[in-house]
Amino acid sequence: MPADKSVRSAPPGVRELLNHAVKAVGGAERDGQVRMAEAVAEAIRTGEHLAVQAGTGTGKSLAYLVPAIRHAVERDSTVVVSTATIALQRQLVDRDLPRLADALAGPLGRAPTFAILKGRRNYLCLHRVHTGAPEEPEDTALFDAFTVSRIGREVKRLHEWSSDTETGDRDELVPGVSERAWRQVSVTAKECLGVARCPVGADCFAERARAEAGRADVVVTNHALLAINALQEHQVLPEHEVTIVDEAHELVDRVTSAATAELTPAMLSTAARRCGRLIDAAVADRLLECADGLSLVLDDLPPGRIDRLPTALGGAVAAARDAARACLTALGPDHKEDVEGATARKLARSLLDEVHDTAARLLESFEDEQADRFDVVWRSGDSFSASPRPPALHVAPLTVAGLLRDRVFASSTTVLTSATLALGGSFDTLARQWGLPPSPARATEVAGTATGKAPPTDDSGPSWTGLDVGSPFDYRRNGILYVAKQLPAPGRDGLGAATLDELAELIDAAGGRTLGLFSSMRAAKQAAEALRDRVRYPILCQGEDATALLVGKFADDARACLFGTLSLWQGVDVPGPSLQLVVVDRLPFPRPDDPVSSARQRAVDARGGNGFLTVAATHAALLLAQGAGRLHRSGSDRGVVAVLDPRLATARYGGFLRASLPPLWPTHDPRVVRDALRRLDAAAPD
Repeated sequence: MPADKSVRSAPPGVRELLNHAVKAVGGAERDGQVRMAEAVAEAIRTGEHLAVQAGTGTGKSLAYLVPAIRHAVERDSTVVVSTATIALQRQLVDRDLPRLADALAGPLGRAPTFAILKGRRNYLCLHRVHTGAPEEPEDTALFDAFTVSRIGREVKRLHEWSSDTETGDRDELVPGVSERAWRQVSVTAKECLGVARCPVGADCFAERARAEAGRADVVVTNHALLAINALQEHQVLPEHEVTIVDEAHELVDRVTSAATAELTPAMLSTAARRCGRLIDAAVADRLLECADGLSLVLDDLPPGRIDRLPTALGGAVAAARDAARACLTALGPDHKEDVEGATARKLARSLLDEVHDTAARLLESFEDEQADRFDVVWRSGDSFSASPRPPALHVAPLTVAGLLRDRVFASSTTVLTSATLALGGSFDTLARQWGLPPSPARATEVAGTATGKAPPTDDSGPSWTGLDVGSPFDYRRNGILYVAKQLPAPGRDGLGAATLDELAELIDAAGGRTLGLFSSMRAAKQAAEALRDRVRYPILCQGEDATALLVGKFADDARACLFGTLSLWQGVDVPGPSLQLVVVDRLPFPRPDDPVSSARQRAVDARGGNGFLTVAATHAALLLAQGAGRLHRSGSDRGVVAVLDPRLATARYGGFLRASLPPLWPTHDPRVVRDALRRLDAAAPD
């Protein structure tokens, strides 16, 4: 339980506090860290938003936490820190903030307090634990005795855990349980009875977390909850004047995901079952009939983006919307009834609202002309894959710029930071996606934006500045960027023979020590299978074991290689001689059939821009920079980033992508690279 706050009228300056904190944690002062901390403090003082690119090794967590804590203590207010990954949340809450609280308690006059806050679904619901799940199990489980048995064992374990846990936080349950089991003991915000009506509301884990967050100086949350806070009418996060967005390069994707809705036949069937005993059976049966109808229509519809609403699909979705509305009307207003009845009504109403609102949004998405639409709709699911997925309809926003501009930047001073923000040498590319106007200042001397045009002169919108504090790493002395200009451009038929030959020669020269980042799982598996017979070093491939275990094996064996896809581009942190070569098989553009990115490209083209550069090249630049960043995780790391796609050197957009990377020493000469790798291998301990 956090201590009561007390206000200190004149806390020490940020530079003094940062120096005190760095010494307390056994670190050394870094110029970039100091510049960032002072810039964050100035942004908080003036209310001007700030984007900070801080390379690996800068110590950016301390750089934003120290001025944030100073402000919170001085003003007796709360600062919200939002991250994209659980790993960073845990680092902040388990390591950085406890050490800072101890270090700054003396200078500030009291220990700063902190808390972590997640969406309600992440916490155990004691009412569900005590009363059980009132809805029927999903159809797929009814005919699978093993699945039912496994879920039963997991739910029993969750019941036992409920008596031991102090937080009810799902992330603290080790090992974890399946999503289906967790659903039996958790509720969404819309399904919750509310603390006043719930018989165990006084002991609610989610309410305790919210209350603790409301009293804390620093609240650590995630981009998804930040998005939900912006999307909903009521406030989910505590009142705050300052928001810090770490891993800000992922903000748009996470907010887009939170703003995406789904409609499936299974949702309609479950909604019908939930309200079946509460309303006239004939009304609920309409929803079941709609589930069958929607299923038939989706079976005849190919996967992919839907630009024109087929008549049959429009009729099925409209029928679902109307049936859900009829069920809601039949349910009527909430009554002061027994808790069990109130729970059943709440669960039914929550899903019916979701079905109705999503169906209505799907239909409204097609009302405007294509160029004026705000949403993109697509059908997912693949019945012919090794792991078939049932078909579903999705609707997502084409842009979240307006949402962020109106509901995040307009409500609090916002600091956005990451090691990768200045794409092509400018913050403007991401600023547009965030809803910020173009900035007259450049992050570096490299000119150009994603569109290749001068930024518009529109000065309206939130005021902000961009700052690149660099990195303490000497990239040009310790790293090489090798672009295999001599290779053929990648095709659609997997990795070519020349590419596999190049990859084998690089691994041999490096003595293993290789992280292979591939554009698809198919390519990663192809490379692993082809090279296991050609190189003498162990090759681990994503999918063969849990990713965390594979990364651990890779880190422990200096001679091992690890091949994988997207999650490895941003999730591998292996300093030292185990990783001296990062290989990228091809530029990581989004798939041409990706519904959201393709629709966004088309929207940019329709407004006179270059959709490929603005959307696809931005996506590629972010991933490429994150992938290259896997090489240098400490100041002593040395090695090579090898891109086996000649387009990075030959295409017109190559300059934009290269300007988004760390300033490694560039070469196209394979002999130079292989010689460098052999020298590194010879000098490295096994």
